[in-house]
Amino acid sequence: MAKLKNLFVFNYQFIFLTIFILLYVFFNTKIRVYKSQYKDTDTTITGQIRDYTINGDKLTLEIKGREMVKANYYFKNEREKEKIDKEICLGCTITFTGKNQAILNNTIPHTFNYKKYLTNQKIYRSYNMTDFKIKADNNIFYQVKTYLYKRSAKLPNSDYLKIFILGDKSLINSEDYSLFQQNGVAHLLAISGMHIGVLLKVLDLFFKRIKLVKKTIIISSILLFYGFLTNFAASLMRAALFYILLSCQKIFHWRLSNFKLLLITAFLLLLWNPFYFYDVGFIYSFVITGGIILNNKYLKGNYVKQLLLISLISFSFSLPITINLNYEINLTSISANLIFVPFISLIVYPLALLTFLFSMLSPIFNLTISLLNQLNTFFGHLALMIIFPRLNVIFIFLYYIILLLVLAKPRRWGILFLLLIIIKLWPKFENSYQIYYLDVGQGDSAVIITPGQKDVLLIDTGGKVEIAKESWAKSSKTYYLSDNTLKFLKSLGINHLDYLITTHGDNDHLGEAQHIIETFKVKQVIFNIDSYNTLEQKIIQSLKKKKITYQRGLKKLKLAHLTMDFLNTGVYDDENDNSNVIYFKIGSFQFLFMGDAGEKRELDLINHYALTDITFLKVGHHGSNTSSSKNFINQIKPRYAIISVGRNNSYGHPHEEVLTNLSSSQIYRTDQDGTIGVKIKNNNYQITKSGI
Repeated sequence: MAKLKNLFVFNYQFIFLTIFILLYVFFNTKIRVYKSQYKDTDTTITGQIRDYTINGDKLTLEIKGREMVKANYYFKNEREKEKIDKEICLGCTITFTGKNQAILNNTIPHTFNYKKYLTNQKIYRSYNMTDFKIKADNNIFYQVKTYLYKRSAKLPNSDYLKIFILGDKSLINSEDYSLFQQNGVAHLLAISGMHIGVLLKVLDLFFKRIKLVKKTIIISSILLFYGFLTNFAASLMRAALFYILLSCQKIFHWRLSNFKLLLITAFLLLLWNPFYFYDVGFIYSFVITGGIILNNKYLKGNYVKQLLLISLISFSFSLPITINLNYEINLTSISANLIFVPFISLIVYPLALLTFLFSMLSPIFNLTISLLNQLNTFFGHLALMIIFPRLNVIFIFLYYIILLLVLAKPRRWGILFLLLIIIKLWPKFENSYQIYYLDVGQGDSAVIITPGQKDVLLIDTGGKVEIAKESWAKSSKTYYLSDNTLKFLKSLGINHLDYLITTHGDNDHLGEAQHIIETFKVKQVIFNIDSYNTLEQKIIQSLKKKKITYQRGLKKLKLAHLTMDFLNTGVYDDENDNSNVIYFKIGSFQFLFMGDAGEKRELDLINHYALTDITFLKVGHHGSNTSSSKNFINQIKPRYAIISVGRNNSYGHPHEEVLTNLSSSQIYRTDQDGTIGVKIKNNNYQITKSGI
């Protein structure tokens, strides 16, 4: 225990300073209200271009006017793209006309919150530009930065050059990056202490004949300018400022431990920008560096042994952060880091710098990147993923307390494993039914979870319309609506679907099915009664490849805690009317999912089934006036009506006539309320909204 106490010998000044910084961050990020300098009616903005990305047919800008704003522009043709690419520059003045675009919170719980992300960057406005003019600027710093941006863009593998030189990940293929994340090595793609360490060794060697004070000033200036080039990335600023403090300690003969210097580094950065506190790079950088400093005495032996210990320490200290970021961990990430860390730090990163300076090295760099991607794919096949539910503050606090106890007595690792097992199994003790009507835009998708997660079902997947584009207009980013659905399921500790039920074969209900099947464990799929259309046939090919059972035209599905009735009334000429209409009861509460069934099907349902006093109705066809007839609604008398509909959709859903028909019901809409959750326990229910 004495060893543990020695790790944290703080004087009163550090305790006071820690409390002060935390209160400072809390006040400036949670209490203090930031109001935009612009009005909703402002359509013309002038400012300085601080950052930009051209990806496919989309130009994305960060502009400093009266405040920082985000702006997007879509090129009309390839010629316009090439023209603007030549004209645009960092530090230039831009005047644009555009429409203010609402920035939304995450509307599916526990997924990426874009609004919060921009707020933490002090960006409160986003615009869709219709027209703009650019005026060049003579600022030498921005001219250098623009040159670096444009030179790296012209060279082969520009996406990786931008990553390793400028810390810009905006152009990397999203599937490749997801694989880096899965392998637990995505942190190596951020400019951090590892990269700065390599750079410092080169600079130290280059300036070795210069006295310490002058060398510190020169190298510190270079690091701060590098920070400017990378938009002051939190992880880079941590490494740079920590180096400056270490150098000052040597010059002024301070007697502070490295851990206290790390704390001072954090304090200074948070005073400069309190929103760093929520930056993932900031959190990872300080937690992992702190863990390595606290365990420095164990880092002995040869290079491989030290690297293994550093990988293990980094994995252990960053585990709660990784869980709450991805809701899963990869057990093979430690071994992956043993390969990726030296490969990237000793080969890829230095070669990126050399290739930028000497373009004739591009073929070698290209070969290296090819090998990097092959390694990424190889370790992706070896991945052993374990899904963990979202951690609350209590579990995070307990984890780090136990981890620090383990530092004092390593034999206590078993306690830490026991805590992780409890965290993993915690959702199994949830003794309630959970139904979530997910916000998937103009489509349908709902999750049903029975007590103890005995059965997990997904009714429909949502789907988006894919627009064919020419090669110049294609983005390197691939976006799947269902990624948010899967992330939400993982956040609840769910690692599979017992049933994927499709109401019918339209893309807005079934378009994401194939992606879910290929990236998540699905035990069985249920189709509607109609013959398989082209989309369904394509999905069936994936099911056969994965050896997943499927069936259609089901009448009843008996589960451990639930029985579902499929209210089939015959085969119709219309795909919508052939929708699986699903009914079930939980206690005294009745649920009805209508798919896209129209008025003809509704009439047959009334004639065949005694449907009345429905508690929760998933309104048919997104509130179209082809469904939810007055006669049907008056018969089933829904207490709550949930409409799954996209914001500002071109169909005019939900129709005014439908809203009038549902006037006796409490209406929830995904375009206004986000994801709607219903939790039932002991014959009581609670309704939640994710908010917009």
